[in-house]
Amino acid sequence: MNHLRYFSGRDSRQVDCAMIGTGGFGRSFLAQARHVRGLACRIAVDRRVEIAADALQSVGVAPEMIAVCGDAASARSAWDEGKFIAADDLAVVADLPFDVVLEATGHPDAGARHAVLAIEADKHVIMVTKETDSVIGPILSRMAAQRGRVCSPVDGDQPSLLIGLATWADTIGLNLVAVGKASEYDMVFDPATDSITSNGQRVQVPGFGDWIEGRGCDWPAVAAARARLAAALPQRAVPDLCEMTVVANALGLRPDRADLHAPIARITEVADMMCAAVDGGLLAGAGRLDVFHCLRLPDEPSFAGGVFVTVNCEDQETWQMLREKGHVVARNGRTAMIGLPRHLLGLEAATSVFEAALLGVSSGADTPRPVIDLTAFAEADLPAGTLLRAEGHHHSIANVASRMTPARAIAADAPIPYYLAANRPLLRDIRAGQPILCGDVALDEGSDLLRLRRMQDVIAAEGWT
Repeated sequence: MNHLRYFSGRDSRQVDCAMIGTGGFGRSFLAQARHVRGLACRIAVDRRVEIAADALQSVGVAPEMIAVCGDAASARSAWDEGKFIAADDLAVVADLPFDVVLEATGHPDAGARHAVLAIEADKHVIMVTKETDSVIGPILSRMAAQRGRVCSPVDGDQPSLLIGLATWADTIGLNLVAVGKASEYDMVFDPATDSITSNGQRVQVPGFGDWIEGRGCDWPAVAAARARLAAALPQRAVPDLCEMTVVANALGLRPDRADLHAPIARITEVADMMCAAVDGGLLAGAGRLDVFHCLRLPDEPSFAGGVFVTVNCEDQETWQMLREKGHVVARNGRTAMIGLPRHLLGLEAATSVFEAALLGVSSGADTPRPVIDLTAFAEADLPAGTLLRAEGHHHSIANVASRMTPARAIAADAPIPYYLAANRPLLRDIRAGQPILCGDVALDEGSDLLRLRRMQDVIAAEGWT
């Protein structure tokens, strides 16, 4: 596809944006937007106005060109003067004549509030905050469409990139077996020290080297042995399952198991592991969602947290030719992996912005539907009164894992969506190994997140159209 032709509308108009949340993703977008023809991002919003102003200055905006604005009137004056605007609330700038809000706070409740503000102000929404998307993505998309706007996932993060790769494969007639991504952090095995390093943590793994080459190609046994030997390292991450939930609701696909298989695999083994058990792999059938942890030696390339599909090899002669060209084909020749080894965060988000503003379409599904919920699961005994605080880079809750379970309406006996539970107190004791139910948590009836989720549940019960 010729992107210059696809986005030729930017030659005749400029697309203006507001960036909400100036952390890693937000700041990278602010920096890259200064180099993209037809795109401008003069508005930065964060929880403290100083953070937003510092982010603008850090990407090269001169201090005298930054206006710190605390109300709509000062924001309008700054906009008319051509200045960059720093604010601590989207409401301060919502009425300005820009096109797109990028929501990247990572906070589920803030994401819901900002999406509502943006849609009601007739802005398109690029929803970087997957935490919000996993709970209410379908209803936000529906609300935006009713106003002739788009609420979209973002190129630069894995859900949108994976939706793109999977729909491309379907378009050209490839039969999908698995759809997934690499986890955020590689597992780097050093044979010299019998250790694995991942996300800054190094652990000894005696005996792991015996399994580095696949050991007879009994892939379930290989996956189980590697997981056991590397048990000191985390092998399920809430962000991975959250992103797969967004993909599930866009494509209608489901995982094999609620916590995914998540094998530790080398890039060259993904086609072998991410295939059906009848073909020697880990999956019960085709069309499944999953994640792998990229295993590599210190001098080998990374998959960079990228996305992949595995497909059936329908014509053996064709796929043998492609194997000889270096493509990843399973040892038995029945499955192949096609990967996109990148996710460049804000550096590549402009394509989603242009799709929304110039073409009026989402980088994800036209009508995502509630298929899967990301739900909360106790990994330790949790006493009543525990505040389920989501914190850290991964916005995870201490001693609470996540599961991908069939979507259900909010009810006392239903598993609670992970990010609906976030930052709420428990009403009763929860034992380790138990799901956390909606009735176990003191929900905030005044939150946009819960209100919109209840709306989503009602529409889903009536039949999503």
